[in-house]
Amino acid sequence: MTRLDGILDNKGTPLEKQQFTWKEMAGKPISKLDDDAFTRVRIILMNGVETDALRLKHGISRITGQLRQPLAEIRRVEQHQATMVNWLIGADHSPLETTIAYEQVAIEVTAAVAQSEPDPYQAQTYRYGLLEDFDHLYRYSAMLDRLEGKDPNNILQGYTDIVPGRPTSEHHRHPDNDLRDSYAKDEAALITKIHCALITAAEFQTHDYYQNVGPLFADPLARQLYAEIASVEEQHVTQYGSLADPMESFMEKWLVHEAMEVYAYASCAEQETNPRIKAIWERFLDYELGHLNIACEHFKQTERRDPAEILGGPLPQMVQFKSQRDFVRKVLAAEVNLRSSGTQYVDKAQEPQNSLAYRTQLNSQGIAADIVSAGYQWAPGTELMRKAS
Repeated sequence: MTRLDGILDNKGTPLEKQQFTWKEMAGKPISKLDDDAFTRVRIILMNGVETDALRLKHGISRITGQLRQPLAEIRRVEQHQATMVNWLIGADHSPLETTIAYEQVAIEVTAAVAQSEPDPYQAQTYRYGLLEDFDHLYRYSAMLDRLEGKDPNNILQGYTDIVPGRPTSEHHRHPDNDLRDSYAKDEAALITKIHCALITAAEFQTHDYYQNVGPLFADPLARQLYAEIASVEEQHVTQYGSLADPMESFMEKWLVHEAMEVYAYASCAEQETNPRIKAIWERFLDYELGHLNIACEHFKQTERRDPAEILGGPLPQMVQFKSQRDFVRKVLAAEVNLRSSGTQYVDKAQEPQNSLAYRTQLNSQGIAADIVSAGYQWAPGTELMRKAS
């Protein structure tokens, strides 16, 4: 067990010393095939964390005056952090291969979080969402095989299964059934708040990636598939975002987000196998400690409270960057037929009529996820190789 409040004595790198050059921001990418898949998982996750940090700080700046300058200064550093991290994904990744990697992040990281989350309802929500991302991986894998003739396991490296989950065709729900009960800010464990901020950031990034990449495909089915799954990712952002207490002040949300960034970079640095990438995680961990301490000072000035009120409490473990195959298989067997009714989880037979009607209309002119994966069953190699043999 570790405690976040114990690291507040470490002031990290002062903001004025958090500097970059264009050359290092656009540095050498990782190897698609030679680096471990979890190095790429960490890269994608941390880009999502940094872009969400920008999003949150822009939002705060729009509703307050006194924090605009410090937030602008931190945002500029986080813009450059996000660039340096995201540019580690090389041009040898096609957009579809990067998509496969995004889904691996969603599955493995959400599964890790679900197992260490102490709040049963929040953990259930993470399990519910990961089964949908699990199915997205299967649909995109079929598309990669058929459109590019590539084996998705070149990206996944055997860590993540490629089989159907909760069918994508059944993911689309009426918005009323995507809202979730939030944690209570004065009662929830710190790790619960950190998990919520982390997974919301990751899903927001996935939504934005699909929304931007989807129109670039010429293949009509690929365009439809990205539209279909981008909509589900918006649902996921809605569901995970609503797990956070809306009564948290913007200062509390800033503190939690900075704590989450420290926690995430510490998790990455602890488990990274590529020495060059590990040095980046350690450098940015120090940067985030600097940001966290700035947030703490402004919290004291603005709310006249001790940041330890928000940041106190044990962290059970770092995010576990490893294959969660056994856990995912158990969840798939036990919970694939769960659906949501309002904020509650129910059996498929009890799914509310408003979701059924909503989905029927969306699916009325065809379902790309079903068409692209019809008859698809992953095996080593690709469809072209199997036909040739």
